[in-house]
Amino acid sequence: MKNTKGSMNVYADLGTADAGEMLIKAQLASTISEIIKRRKLTQAQASALLCISQAKLAEMRQGRFRRISGTSMLECMTLLGRDVQIVVKPVSRSRKTGHVSVLFA
Repeated sequence: MKNTKGSMNVYADLGTADAGEMLIKAQLASTISEIIKRRKLTQAQASALLCISQAKLAEMRQGRFRRISGTSMLECMTLLGRDVQIVVKPVSRSRKTGHVSVLFA
């Protein structure tokens, strides 16, 4: 079996059409889940705080977040006490197109 070096995006490696969006949502879902865990919130407490159903929260935490918008996930971050900044800047001279990334401070 031949080993192939992957990119930093497993969704792109799998050929997913919306790979960039999926990676960002995965990063957000992971961070949301970690904050909930760190705060020792129950599923019921977290879903009430985030104003989403327990079923939708469970799906997000299990990596099934296609039905949850990125905007909703950003709102979850603010409800969990995190500031969210969106910065738009020109691309470097070495690239023609931009990219989207999430930086966690």
